[in-house]
Amino acid sequence: MKKSKLYQTIQYTLVVLVTAVLLGFSSSCSNDDDDDAPARQSHKVVFKATASAGSNIDVAVYGYDSTITTASSLSGTTWTSPEITTPAGAVNVNVGVNATGSSSSSTLKVQIYVDGELKKEGTSSGQVLSASANYTF
Repeated sequence: MKKSKLYQTIQYTLVVLVTAVLLGFSSSCSNDDDDDAPARQSHKVVFKATASAGSNIDVAVYGYDSTITTASSLSGTTWTSPEITTPAGAVNVNVGVNATGSSSSSTLKVQIYVDGELKKEGTSSGQVLSASANYTF
């Protein structure tokens, strides 16, 4: 009878020990920093738009996350935003530009430059031009 009590005590101890190890392992992993994720940092962003000859850029809407700027009453075939610095927690940047083309073969191209490097591009063609681009950090 003493052997069966000893056997039950060993089984109980093993169950408690395994449970403690599993709980300790899972709780230690839940607080780990994700070393594979890119470091959150601020970025310098510039938006550009180029329309074909004879076209006219009318309005541009650009920004990051929910911080949006509208540039209206524009004219000409090119537009460049002022450089903006996104905060370290920003998730994405967006640009949308509308223009009027001179013919059905007119084109409009928008670009997003992040830290001096072209990251995303969007295009449109026709007489009514609307191009957009979105980049996620």
